Amino acid sequence: MGEPRSGRPADRRLIVNPVSGEADHVETVHRLAALHQFPVVETERSGHAVDLAKQAAAEGVDMLAVCGGDGTVHEVIQGLFAVDALDTVTLCVVPAGTENIIAEDLGIDGLGEGFEVATGGERRRLDLGVANDEPFVMSAVAGLPAEVSDATTGGLKQRFGSAAFLIGGLKAGQTFDGLDVTVDARGGGDEVVWTDEALAVVVGNLRRFGTAGGHANAEDGLLDVEIIEQMPGTALRDAIEGRLLGRECSHIRTFETTRLGIDSLVSEPIRFSLDGEIRTFETVQFGIVPQALTVRVGSAYTPVP
Repeated sequence: MGEPRSGRPADRRLIVNPVSGEADHVETVHRLAALHQFPVVETERSGHAVDLAKQAAAEGVDMLAVCGGDGTVHEVIQGLFAVDALDTVTLCVVPAGTENIIAEDLGIDGLGEGFEVATGGERRRLDLGVANDEPFVMSAVAGLPAEVSDATTGGLKQRFGSAAFLIGGLKAGQTFDGLDVTVDARGGGDEVVWTDEALAVVVGNLRRFGTAGGHANAEDGLLDVEIIEQMPGTALRDAIEGRLLGRECSHIRTFETTRLGIDSLVSEPIRFSLDGEIRTFETVQFGIVPQALTVRVGSAYTPVP
């Protein structure tokens, strides 16, 4: 499954976000795409990659590469999920964003390696998380990390790269008051019911944030959950260290599940970062679709870091 029907360039396509990262990759990407026989289409607005992925599936593309950051990859997966094309399309990631966490976890480093993996990398089947009806491959994060993601503008990313998230963290921490939530996990794996104030709730599939290592197994059919409890005084420092530096952070509950509900205990809805894209829910149900996404991975990839 996922093998090109003929191997012809017509069965391949590359979706490029020209403004990802420092927005200096377009010329190189077009050159490499021509060398590797990937016809190119460029996104023109936020959300456009969703439509381009749907179009590619409808036109019989079975090897779809995406060049951009984690948000662009998320949009492409959204499009394939919406038209039920995950069984017929192999996804290839060519990193050109600020953090490129998904590409890193797939063992892909840089544009050149992205194209090499797209044409010769091993195929693996990864789980997909689902938040209500929206898929995610990496994580869904509520709390301070989501506020950091939202506070870190495209302009900051282009000027400061990964350091932009530190700047965004300091900005968001000035106004963040914590999450009053109920977390209810009763699917396979652990059963947990937790009600209190949290600094963050992280639902991880490909990668988790907050503790050393910070990775989940994207092939085990389980979501990895972290509840980072509110901590007076050191909350902002611990959150930033856990998010950016992978350091240990105290007062963290961890468990695995296949089904999870999160409800706000106050009148305000909860803001989540789904693979870096901000979404707002008053109540959200998480599930997992095992072995749903076929991807090309680099030689450094391992399902169990």
